[in-house]
Order: sequence, then C-alpha cells, then structure tokens
Amino acid sequence: MTRSRFTASRFVMHIGIAAAALALAIVISPGVGSGEMGVFEAWRSRADTDSAAHFIAFRLRLPQTIKALVAGLTLALSGAVFQTLFRNVLATPYTLGIASGGSLGALIAVKLGLDGLMLGLPQGAWCAMAGCALVVGLVFLMAGGHRLTGNALVLGGVTIGFFCSAMMMFVTYLADVRETYFVVRWMMGSLESVGNEQVLRALGPLAVSWGILLWCSQSLNQFALGDEIAASRGVRPAALQAVCIIFASLGTACVVSLCGPIGFVGLIVPQAVRMVVGRDHRILLPGAALWGATFLVVCDWLTRLVPTWYGAAMGVEVTASPLPIGVMTAVVGAPVFLVLLRRGRSI
Repeated sequence: MTRSRFTASRFVMHIGIAAAALALAIVISPGVGSGEMGVFEAWRSRADTDSAAHFIAFRLRLPQTIKALVAGLTLALSGAVFQTLFRNVLATPYTLGIASGGSLGALIAVKLGLDGLMLGLPQGAWCAMAGCALVVGLVFLMAGGHRLTGNALVLGGVTIGFFCSAMMMFVTYLADVRETYFVVRWMMGSLESVGNEQVLRALGPLAVSWGILLWCSQSLNQFALGDEIAASRGVRPAALQAVCIIFASLGTACVVSLCGPIGFVGLIVPQAVRMVVGRDHRILLPGAALWGATFLVVCDWLTRLVPTWYGAAMGVEVTASPLPIGVMTAVVGAPVFLVLLRRGRSI
C-alpha cells in the first residue's frame, strides 16, 4: 500500500472511529457474560454497591475488561513498533523472547514457593518481570554497544526464546503436578481480576512506554525509509532503535507479568490497521493501540460466552470457568491472519 498523506481530518476520522468502538466495548462489557444479567441490568446495579449484580459487573467483569484494554493496547502498539524496527511484518512484541523469559521467571517463582505479595503485586509477577528484563538485557549485551540489524535481533531473540523454553521444560521436569498445572495455565494467559489494583500499580511504567512510543512516531516514519535517508533527516537510527526496543519491551514485560503471554494481538492488529490507514505512524500507532484494546476486549467477551453457547448447543449446564484468553486470541487471530496473508496487501 502506498504511503497516505497525513492530514488532521484523516487522523480525527480514523482515531475517532477507533476510540468510539473502544468506548462502546467498555460500556457493553459489564453486561457480557454467563447468566441473565444484561447491559442495562448491569449499569442499573451500579448504585446498589452491596448487590451481587454490582459485584459481578463492576468488581469482576469491568476490571477484567480494563485489564484486557491495557494489555491489548500495549501489545498492539509494541507489535507495530517492532514490525517497523525489524522491517519484518512477522515481528511481534515477543520476538525478542520476552514471553519465554517472563514465563521462565514465573515458573521459577512457583518452584521456589514465592506466592506472597511485594509492593502490592504477586511475587510471581515480579519474577516474570525480572525474566523479561534479563532477556532484553541479553539482547543488548549481544549487541555489544553496536547497532544490530533487524534480522540479527530477530535471530537473537528467537535463540534466547528457545533457550528459555528449554529451561522451562527442565524446571517443569522437576516440578510436581500442582506446579506443572500452574505453568500450563500461565502459558494460556489470563485476564481474571478482582478490582483494578494490579493494573493501577503497573499503569505508571505502561503510560511511560505508551507516551515514548507514540512520541517516536514521526521518527519511525523516517526510519522506515532506510537508515541513510533517516540519518540525512536528523534521525539517529541506532538511538531510535534502542529507545523503542527498551520502552516497547518495558510495556510488554508489564503485560506478561500481569496476564501471561497473549498471542496474535501484536501480530495481526498492526497489519490489519496498516491495511486501512496506511503506513504513517502518526495514525498507525494510535490506531493500532486502540483497535488492539478493542480486539482483546471482544476476545475477553468470547471467553465468557463460548462455554455458555456450548452448553446451550449441547443441552447441558456448563459451570466451567471462562476459557483462557490466549486460547481465544489464537482461535480468532489465526483465521484473520490467514485472510491477511491471502490478500497479501500488508506483506
């Protein structure tokens, strides 16, 4: 697709539509789930803080939606940045091995019995964050102070990811049944939450990550034209690459520590948005962020609704917990990605 000219009207139109879709999804979310309570009943219960309906709608469903919003926004934004930095449309927020590092850290926490809280967050989340930071540190250590090409970064990240996966299998081999069950569920991702405390405590570094990446949008436009052209226009490619990798990895690490690895959001959403709005990062980045949030919120709805639909279709009462979010994003994302490949317009 050819690069579209940036105008204020195009920005307002595309971002306005995305923001409206996200706002509508947030309003609907408290009424989406198993049971008879719908949207209007959920919002009417807001005044009755002691009712079961209020607890379900505003202490369970809405916080889960906020968590999905934050995770989807971060993953889609980071995915769009990584695809530009690596000049590879198959790049994702996990390309550098962040998901594997975070999962290894979480598994080690379980094996060591670290199940308490530290600064309001589970110790497992802090270990997952440490695993993510270690992986990113290894990537920069591999660079040795020099700028790496996109292919070298991808290969380095894949190698580190395979190593972390091997270490996970080793720790799992030493684990008991309970610990093995935990790591399997961790790898599926989870948005389950009671209240917004965990998200609020992670909001500071996440907001910094979002702000820096969006601020780099114009520089990323120049970077996409090639290193020489970017340098001639005042952009330092090595510095831009380092800043974007650090802050995109920071945001991704926060999401992994809170939710576990959630696939496909950072892969397909930036590509789908790029097909519609073009390659101008001043529109692409905020657009991908908003549509990524909406996409994950809708997938979160499906994790609640699919078990109910299955029970109705089979004529049985289903009392199982919602499906893992990582399963749903794969089920929804894989066909969408195949459609994008079929069209070939974003590749």
